[in-house]
Amino acid sequence: MNTEEQGLIYLDHAATSWPKPKAVTDAVVNAIINDGANPGRGSHAMAVRASRILFDTRKQLAKLFNIKNPNDIAFTSNTTMSLNMAIKGWLKPGDHVISTTVEHNSVRRPLHYLEQTIGIEVSYIETDQQGKIRVDEIEEAIQGRTTLIIVNHSSNLLGTILPVAEIGELAKKHGVKLLVDAAQSAGIIPVDVQAMGIHMLAFPGHKGLLGPQGTGGLYIAPEIDLEPLLHGGTGSQSETPHQPLVRPDRYEAGTQNTAGLAGLQAGVKYVLEESVEKIHAKEWGLAQRLMEGLSKHENVQILGPALGEPRTGIVAFNVDGVDPSELSFILDQHYKIAVRAGFHCTPLAHVSAGTVATGAVRASVGVFTTEEEVDALLIAIKEISQQYSL
Repeated sequence: MNTEEQGLIYLDHAATSWPKPKAVTDAVVNAIINDGANPGRGSHAMAVRASRILFDTRKQLAKLFNIKNPNDIAFTSNTTMSLNMAIKGWLKPGDHVISTTVEHNSVRRPLHYLEQTIGIEVSYIETDQQGKIRVDEIEEAIQGRTTLIIVNHSSNLLGTILPVAEIGELAKKHGVKLLVDAAQSAGIIPVDVQAMGIHMLAFPGHKGLLGPQGTGGLYIAPEIDLEPLLHGGTGSQSETPHQPLVRPDRYEAGTQNTAGLAGLQAGVKYVLEESVEKIHAKEWGLAQRLMEGLSKHENVQILGPALGEPRTGIVAFNVDGVDPSELSFILDQHYKIAVRAGFHCTPLAHVSAGTVATGAVRASVGVFTTEEEVDALLIAIKEISQQYSL
């Protein structure tokens, strides 16, 4: 740990988890030192070992998400790339899409782009102030041209957990595909693509799965054929001018991040050993502790579900009279507490929450967060809120 990092209280896990398990760092270093060849691009021993890293990582992810065929997982650099691959690869001119007002810009912006360029139509289902949604409103929005429903599993602002399994049943009933953004749920709350009726699952490697940045993936159900986002070298069927049909090569043009994916494999193994249920219980408890402490101050507004209700380890809040960016700066500079302030790339969620004019401060806990770190934030907020209420 660098000198600058000593004593840091890191509460920005919704952006990137930190620190990583030692096994993750060791796996990255080992891959660079011993398995640094291109996976799938040669038959020599080092290339074969690199290919094995990728396949074993797929197997671990398939186990975590209950995916039958590991080759239905395409590796990407992050959730944003995964969502773009799914949205741009599936939708055609004239298609109708249903989404929600708590989606990340990684959903909203690709949809807006396709609205402007090929004429898709998008219906955004509004949530209440806590980010909760009525599934029957999704059903009411379905029309003959509806081909896709897109929802996040958990809001990156409000921490709300959406009823994905119920939405999956609805999608199956109407023959519509379901794309789930698992940026805030993968490795944090249980995800089962079979039980939940998920056709495409976009997930990051660097958040709840505890892997390095620059890793992620997209599960694509076997009956779905996406137009590839990238075209190029795959190491297979090189004699043809078109992208291979075989998975995962069809969706993985170019050299993959072998070292990063080795780290992701170690992160997923850690999550499986700890169990997602245990991780979620810990993070929920820490979030409740934080909310309970914040609720003692009349000048603090807490966003998202109420105390005691389901949510992920995300707690966004504002202190009356204090600009969120200023509050974040004070926490960083004077208390060495890392949080995030602003609009969190989800402006429509701020409309729902009533904070579109100000944004909010977001504290998010992780698997290694302690009660003492949560209490340190509460002490800091108490001191700051008292100072600004004078």
